[in-house]
Amino acid sequence: MDRRLENRIAVVTGASRGIGRAAAVALAREGAHVIAIARTVGGLEELDDEIQAAGSSATLVPFNLTDFEAIDRLGSAINERWGKLDILVGNAGIAGVLTPVGHIRAKDWDEIIAVNLTANWRFIRSLDPLLRKSDAARAVFVTSGLAHMGMAYHAPYAASKAGLELLVRTYAAEVEKFPIKVNLFSPGRVFTRMQQMLFRGQDLSDLPKPEDIAPAIVDIVVPEQTHNGLIYSYPRESWLCPQPPEPVA
Repeated sequence: MDRRLENRIAVVTGASRGIGRAAAVALAREGAHVIAIARTVGGLEELDDEIQAAGSSATLVPFNLTDFEAIDRLGSAINERWGKLDILVGNAGIAGVLTPVGHIRAKDWDEIIAVNLTANWRFIRSLDPLLRKSDAARAVFVTSGLAHMGMAYHAPYAASKAGLELLVRTYAAEVEKFPIKVNLFSPGRVFTRMQQMLFRGQDLSDLPKPEDIAPAIVDIVVPEQTHNGLIYSYPRESWLCPQPPEPVA
């Protein structure tokens, strides 16, 4: 059976559990070598076993995404070993605190912005030169419908995802003339630890599992996919083109 990502190099952040873990395994099943990034060594080692069972290989890179210098070092290490990068899946994120805007502590705000927004900018800055060396680079970043809802008590998380969306769409516009396609993926509500933290006390047992949506992420990063600067919405399986705001006089 032909594997669509044979011999392609993929970075996946937040790869030790949830959507990131499922995406890493799905990419490996299609033949990609996965550079798996997460904080927990044990979770990465378990992921490595799954990837080997899928007939592929992984490089495990444990670090906290607030270690921005480690992100810079990652780019250098990938360049030395492979000389390019084909796929970037920016999945890692934290839910942060649920509290009124006026009660948000500065350290909580800074942490969620650092992990959900600033770290993704650092990944783009570090890995963009390597993506440009690929014949068909694909990058996808996981966002959330909360970025558009204005739901009470979710301001830090929602603001970080809204900022991520504009960051990614801007990057997509900047690489439009290169063989790089950059998009966002909005998975909807999925049965994950983060979903449990964002919606405490709710019964989430009937939600899709990370393994259910992982194939959609693979479809976004295959070379045949040519959309750029859009949001892929699951489970509607539709491409959404955000409308630009009206110009301000």
